[in-house]
Amino acid sequence: MPTAPGSATILVPLLTREQVLRALRQIVREGRPLPPSTVYELVYRGRRYPPRAVAELAYRLATGNPSAHWPRPAGGPTNALLEGLDFTISTKRPVLTSGAAHDGDETARQQAEDLYTGLAGSPAFAHAAEPVPSYASQPYSRADALTELFMSEAELDAALTGLARRRNLLLQGPPGTGKTFLARRLAWLLLGAQDESRIELVQFHPSYGYEDFMLGFRPAADGRFQLMPGVLPLLCQRAAADPDRPYFLLIDEVNRGNVPRIFGELLLLLEADKRGPAHALRLPYAPAEAPRFFVPDNLYVIGTLNLADRSLSPLDYALRRRFAFVGLAPQFGPPLRQFLTARQVPPALVEQLCTRMAALNQTIADDPELGPDFAIGHSYFCQPPAQAQQAAAWLRLILEQEIGPLLTDYWREQPTTAAAQLRKLLA
Repeated sequence: MPTAPGSATILVPLLTREQVLRALRQIVREGRPLPPSTVYELVYRGRRYPPRAVAELAYRLATGNPSAHWPRPAGGPTNALLEGLDFTISTKRPVLTSGAAHDGDETARQQAEDLYTGLAGSPAFAHAAEPVPSYASQPYSRADALTELFMSEAELDAALTGLARRRNLLLQGPPGTGKTFLARRLAWLLLGAQDESRIELVQFHPSYGYEDFMLGFRPAADGRFQLMPGVLPLLCQRAAADPDRPYFLLIDEVNRGNVPRIFGELLLLLEADKRGPAHALRLPYAPAEAPRFFVPDNLYVIGTLNLADRSLSPLDYALRRRFAFVGLAPQFGPPLRQFLTARQVPPALVEQLCTRMAALNQTIADDPELGPDFAIGHSYFCQPPAQAQQAAAWLRLILEQEIGPLLTDYWREQPTTAAAQLRKLLA
């Protein structure tokens, strides 16, 4: 391109990587036929394309001229440009075997890259980013909570009081009792609105560790390991910068993780009287010049525990001392009946559901191998169909597809008992 006298020549590339990707997406989307390549092929996501044809289409899209000709010859000049844009150019094979090693490696590399960068207009490998709310947070009041929760006002007050006193609350109960549902609504109540910007939700699992939750070395974009803060320090930083408003950490399935290993020194800092800068500690991985870590007073932690998971060990007693506990039980009484009736479920079907599930839970509670921790909660039945005539089929499918398999797992050594209980539900 022409330049002013005495100025350096600025080399503007003919194409960018994004323009070539746009051409490749259009080829796939339209099933566009391309002339066969002779010696070289562009390998992308396990498929092969003639390099010059791809470059020419990208050039036409970039210039907006559907009849533009690619200014470089096929072979080395075109291949060098595409390789400079981080595309793989390979010698043509006479037969392309599905899942060939080279193509598979290249596909895996490109998919990993797309996980971080995303590809516009490519839904199969789009980056799963946090959605940006398109609406303002809605006010949330005690009246709203009481219409959604199957608990009395006194029970709701007790849960809020425990959370305010300890700053940390654990909701425990059998499966399907609405623990995570309640945790979010307790946060909304103290926030006064459905404000997700001040709520962080994590779920513990066996491979979740201190490095994920607090601080540790993790791979960075350049392939090297870098010291990175976990979920909690980032949330504490936001809460400390906004001390007049509450922030919430919701931990789902607390007892599925190795709690002492995940929490580390947080077991001390979580205590209500150990909050704030006066009780700050130095984190093990933190450099000497880094500020000490503390949990701000306006951070609340709400966790959930599924009491029926037999694969888990009991919670650490040091953790138990730092939390208030609220037990949740299945609710097949008046609140659920009113809820289902208001959603046009026939009264006879509501009566059948509540009566039989209450009887099943009593049988489970009386079984010495199970007990009340294995009762079945009401949340399985909280999304009835919009049409009343579909209610019977909806209920039968839930009993067959969700409750039945759970009973089979409960009475794994007594399959006849599980089958008999399911028959009672379906009769």
